[in-house]
Order: sequence, then structure tokens, then C-alpha cells
Amino acid sequence: MIADLDTLLTALYVELDDRIVPVRGFTRHGPGGRPEVTDAELTCIAVAQVLLRFDDERHWLRTASRLIGHLFPRLLRQSEYNARLRRLAPLMEAALRWLADATPATAELLRLMDATPVPCGQSAVTAKRSDLYGYAGYGYCPSHSRWYWGCKLLLVCTCDGTVTGFSLANPKLHGERDQARQTLERQPANRPAPGTAVVTDKGLSGQETEEYFAGPDLGLALIRPARKDEKQPRPFPNWLRQRVEAVIWTLKNQLGLERHGGRVPAGLWTRILQRLLALNACIWHNWMTGAPVKRSLIAYDHI
Repeated sequence: MIADLDTLLTALYVELDDRIVPVRGFTRHGPGGRPEVTDAELTCIAVAQVLLRFDDERHWLRTASRLIGHLFPRLLRQSEYNARLRRLAPLMEAALRWLADATPATAELLRLMDATPVPCGQSAVTAKRSDLYGYAGYGYCPSHSRWYWGCKLLLVCTCDGTVTGFSLANPKLHGERDQARQTLERQPANRPAPGTAVVTDKGLSGQETEEYFAGPDLGLALIRPARKDEKQPRPFPNWLRQRVEAVIWTLKNQLGLERHGGRVPAGLWTRILQRLLALNACIWHNWMTGAPVKRSLIAYDHI
């Protein structure tokens, strides 16, 4: 199997149409004819948009017929595309989790956890008038030593970059410990299997947090670096910690996580799912094709 964009979109469409949509119950019922663009086709078109680095939907739909028209000859107008994409969020979430389960690396009892800012505005006026007010807030990014207005995305992933758990929170209302706890509590699909080692940073330090991870409900081993005020040494795999930083870099720089363009909560959530699905789809396809670097997107970012 060839590792290129056409092959990836074809394989993803077959997986969606034959397995994910019918098994997860996303088939359409009730009156009305078959839509001109099916949910499986629209999901593949959304993945192609991210991989080809089109952040603006109008620009993408003007160019899509030339780039992927040989695969998907029927396209939507911009307003319909945006509305359909928001309604497609549950399917995209189900698809990225399905592809994660189908990736061999998820069988390993090792996960990487980290949070990253998702800026949603730059001005004080935006913070007061935006429809994201209440969902987004002011938070501090220690990696860049700066404040931002937006949300915080928490990721749980494998060593090859497959995202197995995620959540979005207001950084002003929820700290990293609180967000991690709610991520694992509220949705069982985010929880790693008992006995899994979770590598994270100093943000999850504290005896209460470690006891929660090691408790009977989760049974996870928390691996983090020692704080400066801790006398007991903690062996920590810094090289492994850099893996999750590389995954975040891929999401931000290659898949445009910070250029999401979301202006309302549903739009923001959909655009984040769109990028996570694109990442998992590429890693899943790289495993199928035997690519040496599973997180590499080079084969899919051009026609």
C-alpha cells in the first residue's frame, strides 16, 4: 500500500463507511433522501483540509475540487459545510477513538500526558464580547512564559503519537490537576488500562494526585520529574517526555491547532476534533503501510 493522501483518504472512507458509521450507530433514519455528500465523505474532506493546511474554509472549498475532486466530486457550499461539520463532531470523535484502538501502539501499557494552550483571541475586547466567553479564559503558559486567552487542551497519547484521551477546559477555572482528574473520571474512553504508566510533567505533582492515579478506580503509575523542593530523587525519562512535546508541535505547526478559527464553542470543539482525527488517521495509515516514522505527515501534506 502506498503512503500518499489519495490512499489515506480512500482507506479512511472505507473504514468509516463499512465499519465506524454502522457499528457506532451513525446511520441516517427517517424521511428524506440520501444526502448529496455523505457523512463519511464529509469526514474525509475535513481531514484533507487539515492535512493540506487550509485553515480558512472558504479558501479550502474554492480549491478542494481541483485537489481532491477526483475522489470527492460533490462538495458543499461554505455555510452548509460549516453547519454539517459541527453536526459531524460526534462521528469524528468516534472515528478518532476507533482508529486509536486499531493502532498497535495502544496495546502498550505506557501513556504520555500533557496540556497545551489553545489561544482563541488576542485583544481584551475579544475576551469580553466573544461567544467563547465562559468557555475560554486567561491562563499562563510556563513553556513560553506568557499569558493567553483561550482554552487548555489535555492530551493522553501513546509513544507514537496516537491520541487516546483528550479534554478541553477553561484554564482560569480548572488547573492541570483538576482537568486531569475530570478527564479520567467523566469519560471512561479517556482512561488508560489499569497498570499503565503515565509519564507527565511537574504539573501533576502532589501526594493527593499520585494517590488518585494509583487508587483502585484507575490503578495507574504516575511518572513525573522531581520538584526542586523534593529531596527524594525521582528517575525520569526526559527523552520520553520529549515525545509528547513533539506530538503537540505536530498538532500546532503542521495541523494548525492554534490557527483553528473557532468563534463559538461548537465550532472550536469541532475544529479540535478535526485535527486530532487527522493525526490519528495518519498514524493508523502509517502502521498499515509499514512507514518507519509513524507520526510523519510528509507523505500526506501535498497532492
